[in-house]
Amino acid sequence: MPSIMDVPPEVMEVFTEFRTCELTTLSKKGTPTTWPVVAFIKPPESAQFVFCTSIGLAQKAFNIRRNPNVSFLFSDPTGSELKDPPYVLVQGDAEAPKEIHTNLPGTKEQLVNLAKRQPAGSMFCGNPLMRYLMDWYYMRIFIYVTPRRAYWWDHGDFTGEPSMMVISDVG
Repeated sequence: MPSIMDVPPEVMEVFTEFRTCELTTLSKKGTPTTWPVVAFIKPPESAQFVFCTSIGLAQKAFNIRRNPNVSFLFSDPTGSELKDPPYVLVQGDAEAPKEIHTNLPGTKEQLVNLAKRQPAGSMFCGNPLMRYLMDWYYMRIFIYVTPRRAYWWDHGDFTGEPSMMVISDVG
């Protein structure tokens, strides 16, 4: 069975260069709810995506604990410097453990990338008073997604048929 790491290079570029994607979970009533989030790919040995959310904005984690089916769409290349990228939809199974973290996920390289993606955040992170006043924001819940399927539309053209790769038959 292929891994998310086996997608074509132009799709992998979307995963690594897009600044945000749109994460969709299902509410208690089954209504799709979507938020903009920053996505990271965990190291290749796990082939998962990781997101995080503040404990003050934890509704997506609550939704995932009730229903782990999620999708996320990479459809806005603003700031990525990619020219004419595909738009990519990933469907998968999410997990939102109850642990609270006070650091961001990933390697130093990912943290540098996050600072590059969200430069205004550095202004707040670098100010001790802001960190103190907004300590709730830095208490994070990690969300891990194991991809099942990936769809991509060349040139961001949703009118055409997408290419698709099955990653896991689970679910």
